[in-house]
Amino acid sequence: MPSDGSARPCGLPPALGEGPGEADALLLLRCLLGITPRRLHALLWQEGSARGARRAIEAGQAGSDTDRAFLAAADPTAIRGALRGAGARFAPPGHPDYWAAFLRLEDPPVGVFVRGHPVGLAEERVAVIGSRRPTTIGRRVAMDIGHGLAMAGAAVVSGAAVGVDAAAHRGALDASGRTIAVLGAGIDVIYPAANRDLLASIAHRGTIVSEYPPGVPAEPHRFPARNRLIAALSRAVVVVEGTERSGTRITAEHASELGLDVFAVPGSVTSPLSETPLALLRDGATPIRGVEDLLHDLGRAGVVLGSGSPDLPASERLVFDALRERMLPEAVAAAVGCTLPEAVAVLIALEMRGLVRGVGGRFERAYVGTMVDRPTA
Repeated sequence: MPSDGSARPCGLPPALGEGPGEADALLLLRCLLGITPRRLHALLWQEGSARGARRAIEAGQAGSDTDRAFLAAADPTAIRGALRGAGARFAPPGHPDYWAAFLRLEDPPVGVFVRGHPVGLAEERVAVIGSRRPTTIGRRVAMDIGHGLAMAGAAVVSGAAVGVDAAAHRGALDASGRTIAVLGAGIDVIYPAANRDLLASIAHRGTIVSEYPPGVPAEPHRFPARNRLIAALSRAVVVVEGTERSGTRITAEHASELGLDVFAVPGSVTSPLSETPLALLRDGATPIRGVEDLLHDLGRAGVVLGSGSPDLPASERLVFDALRERMLPEAVAAAVGCTLPEAVAVLIALEMRGLVRGVGGRFERAYVGTMVDRPTA
């Protein structure tokens, strides 16, 4: 906050990144770990340029001793080489991968690191976030929402954590859709280790974004900062389960500050995992029962069941196509002309992929299918 009590300036200085030495200075500033994004934002406005901010830190007017030691030894060429080695790139303001909504944050990043496909400017993006230790139902709901959003042509944004985040990412990938993971660690750091395969798939088929350069470890204080980027990348935020102290509250608060829609999946009033969704509902979030409600409320209602799912083996496609309603395994076996054990085995395989769900001994498709625009009146 400015010392005279005036309002904090929005965005970043207009000349940031322009002129000799600015590109290197921006990259080095983004690599600093001892100055907070908020303090760096204020310093950039105070100095008017990345070079000026760098000189102020080197002179001891801001930042930490660690920052000064880093700047004294840093080689921008070597950093860019490390980025290339990690398959990553640096996106400063004005770069196609630097989403314009970042500039609406109180402490916008001076740049982000990106792996994978470009961050699409035209596509709709929805964040799906929640508990790292969800219930089985919560994990399934998150996967269904991720799958349905992807089938509707929207990209799914989340934080690559275990639990709800991972389920939402997997749901989108299972639908051959787009998903964006925002990390709370270096752009090349695999965290959590349990999500190694998931992150590899996202890097290959989607996008990974981080504020942190290669090699920066995951530490607790990095995740709240990460959450503001999740909100800024999204049109809306969906919360699926979370305890009272869940970090999802931070993301939802950023979303509200940015004027985004916030949705919450209600749960049992006696469950600790319902505390965050129910609190958000009391604060004005919109309740949804699943992806159909979400698509309707996003103005993208009007769906029909697809004829199948991409890349399914013939046996799985037959069973999937037979599920036009909630069916007993015996009815599925009769419909496709196979034995009951064969039908059950395929249904379980489809359920593990998030395409089918079991409800009271019967099975149904777990997503709403291909988007069809609702005719306007």
